[in-house]
Amino acid sequence: MLQFDQETTRVLEDAYQGADISRRRRANFDALQPQPGDRILDLGCGNGLLTLELARTVGPAGHVTGLDASPDMLAAARQRLQGRANTTLTESDAARLPFEPESFDKAVSVQVFEYITSRRPVLRALHQVLKPGGRLVIGDIHWDTLAWHSDNAARMQRFLEIWDAHMAERAMPARLPEELRDCGFAREALHPLTICDTSLRPDGLAMMMIRLIRAYAVEIGATDADDAAAWAQEQEELAQEGRFFFSLTHFVCTARKTRLP
Repeated sequence: MLQFDQETTRVLEDAYQGADISRRRRANFDALQPQPGDRILDLGCGNGLLTLELARTVGPAGHVTGLDASPDMLAAARQRLQGRANTTLTESDAARLPFEPESFDKAVSVQVFEYITSRRPVLRALHQVLKPGGRLVIGDIHWDTLAWHSDNAARMQRFLEIWDAHMAERAMPARLPEELRDCGFAREALHPLTICDTSLRPDGLAMMMIRLIRAYAVEIGATDADDAAAWAQEQEELAQEGRFFFSLTHFVCTARKTRLP
């Protein structure tokens, strides 16, 4: 799993408020259908953008709890949520949720499950803390949908294979239906949201991925800094020439707690 240090957190902060990721966040928000008075768990809350948006909607009669394993991401969330009395932030492992049974009406988790190797314990923990009939929304990318143009196809494939090493499951949306059913949830819907860019925007998903993949490839010793820089530079040049293309699909899965897992 990626380690979200201060620099990574800053890069994510810019991109997460850009149009691409804002659309993704909104799709998960809409699927969750938050209402005034709801008690909601934001599992893997990151820098707190979705937590804040949910807190505004549930109002003073409701409450939103953000949980994340990264102290740096929680620090960013804490700053964003300052003064919001209807929010709480908790640092914890996703499989050991420190909450009473049936504490929440709803739960949401955006681009978290693809990093979890043993997902059923997490789903069972969510099942326990949700009220009967509680709604669960999980949003993740199916990485087989990635289409990314390069004049050096072999090098692009090599970097994407390096990137694969940072996640536990690249086909999370395809795995979810069975895993949800095994853990006492009934799946209600699975909706795709495709992000397709033909320009390399500073706040776009593609730019964020270029920065993260470049840093990650060097950090784990999969390549050297010059090779990573050349890979990133080609994308800048393609964009300048009007030949940039990037497309990736995020899936929003909605389920309800039905029976004992």
